[in-house]
Amino acid sequence: MKAAIFVLCFAFASSGLRAQSPGWQPSPGHRQVPIWPGAVPDAQPAAGPEVTATAENQVAGRPWDYVENVSRPTMTLYSPAGKNTGVAVVVFPGGGYQILAIDLEGTEVCDWLTAKGITCVLLKYRVPNSGMHWEKQCDCQVNPKSPTALEDAQRTVGLVRFHAAEWHIDPHKIGVLGFSAGGHMVAAMSTHFEQRLYPAVDAADKESCRPDFAVALYPGHLWIDNKKFELNPDIRAHITRETPPTFLLQAKDDNVDSVKNSLVYDIALKNAGVPVEMHLYAQGGHAFGLRRTQLPITEWPQLVETWLGTIGVIPK
Repeated sequence: MKAAIFVLCFAFASSGLRAQSPGWQPSPGHRQVPIWPGAVPDAQPAAGPEVTATAENQVAGRPWDYVENVSRPTMTLYSPAGKNTGVAVVVFPGGGYQILAIDLEGTEVCDWLTAKGITCVLLKYRVPNSGMHWEKQCDCQVNPKSPTALEDAQRTVGLVRFHAAEWHIDPHKIGVLGFSAGGHMVAAMSTHFEQRLYPAVDAADKESCRPDFAVALYPGHLWIDNKKFELNPDIRAHITRETPPTFLLQAKDDNVDSVKNSLVYDIALKNAGVPVEMHLYAQGGHAFGLRRTQLPITEWPQLVETWLGTIGVIPK
């Protein structure tokens, strides 16, 4: 079962367990807080206790950790230690809506962002089976009644905007960044912000949950048909000129989520008049996070920084 999950999410060979511990906790100095004050909406039966594990396989010569069975979603605030640009980014780790690559596509991203004066909010959203997306295999929508990961994302962006003054954030410079399935959730957040998918809980839910900018890295679940070049209908139907400026990046040799995911989304955004910048590389595979290798694609953080300056989010 573990190997099947890893092949689905990351296409890493021979993925086994090396270490395991209950739950997940951030490093000292960073407080993890529940995003829901009471009952979690659309709660699903827990598949088991929340567990953090270390995979046997490595990325760029180093192991990576993942979290599974998240039933109580949380957010962890990472504030800049020095200069503060006022910009905030909510980060969605990937994992096929089955697990969360919590360091490779989570805490390591926050280390990069905070070093650039950007507040990072790491969302530990509900998994497994929590995404509302279209599957090629059945040509049907998966989990249409309980898109719990998207509920968690909507709630978190609203919370960040609600606490903007307290956390020294510009409420008009709050973006989202995600990898793989998290990249799909970036697209979902960019197109599903006019109405919450859950009943309002408190004043934070009165705040807009529209991201001001969006970064999707090797996204999945956007291209839905092996024979046709079509965008996921759930995303396509909601793209408007209000969809936020978007940055896309993917490798052509990505054997988990085809590069067509980025291509089809890029075209739909352009047709709607949404500013979009896309970078495609010949090599890179899938799930490389921020870990640098000899491949040029792993220099993508600098591309994002340049783009943020181009759209006026940070100084050039």
